[in-house]
Amino acid sequence: MGKNYLLGVSLCLIAVLSWGAMFPIMGPALKIMDPFNFTLFRYGIVAVIFAIILFLKEGPRAFLPEKHFLKLWFLGTSAFAGFSFLVFLGQKLAGSSGALIASVMMAVQPLLGVIVGWIYRGTKPGKFVFMSMLVAAVGVFLVVTKGDPANLLGGQNTLLATILILLGALCWVIYTTGGADFKEWSILRYSTLTTIYGVISVSLILTLAISLGWLEAPTVIQVQEVSGALVYMITLAGVLAVFAWNLGNRLIGALNGILFMNLVPVTAFVITIWRGYQITSYEVVGCLLTISALVANNLYNRYKLK
Repeated sequence: MGKNYLLGVSLCLIAVLSWGAMFPIMGPALKIMDPFNFTLFRYGIVAVIFAIILFLKEGPRAFLPEKHFLKLWFLGTSAFAGFSFLVFLGQKLAGSSGALIASVMMAVQPLLGVIVGWIYRGTKPGKFVFMSMLVAAVGVFLVVTKGDPANLLGGQNTLLATILILLGALCWVIYTTGGADFKEWSILRYSTLTTIYGVISVSLILTLAISLGWLEAPTVIQVQEVSGALVYMITLAGVLAVFAWNLGNRLIGALNGILFMNLVPVTAFVITIWRGYQITSYEVVGCLLTISALVANNLYNRYKLK
């Protein structure tokens, strides 16, 4: 049991450190290729990898959606089109601070999950959870504004970028919440089918956007220039992180696993500072407030379960 728990902790660490690093890594790539085409390359390859593994492990029948076609399509589109389009577009619009804003929003996802659970399953959160959400909101506000509310309406489309990232994070929460309806399925099957349907939606959206002249197809040179980021996003932040996270949470429990989300903004902060970004004290305080809110909410839930 001790070995399994240690393995679970290690797997969760691998996942969140991979996710924390993806935002600084995506920064330079988003200056070369738009987030929409990047998403198609990334998840298109991930879908192929998942499909091969599922076919070898569970056979061709595992690809049948049964009665869940529309739900799988909606959840896959929410995660792999909604999340990637909105979060990385928001990061691109926010400029140099986009990686920090996006990573902090990822840490707030468990609290966003409370709202989704309230709407989707009718589970009303308690007063302490509301307080945690308020503290987290203050922390996010400090990171986004750097202590000056005027930054929301000026500079690099900060307000629009923040809204897009928040909606993107919400899309991933919806995907995660919806996954609870597929307990009889393996994690691999759910991940594979939703990824495939999500990629189909991404392809249809891109085809429409390119045909209307809203987007341009990427050039071979652009693909080559973002190849390093693509490899990272497909392998470490994609296939490896998803499997590590899902398996790790099964071994140590979701309540323990969710605490590791705190390391997403921490990792992003360290890498961003290492790359030369001048972080402000307001951003540090904001990050700490957000993490504290998440930890406090987690401890409160543990107390209630005793």
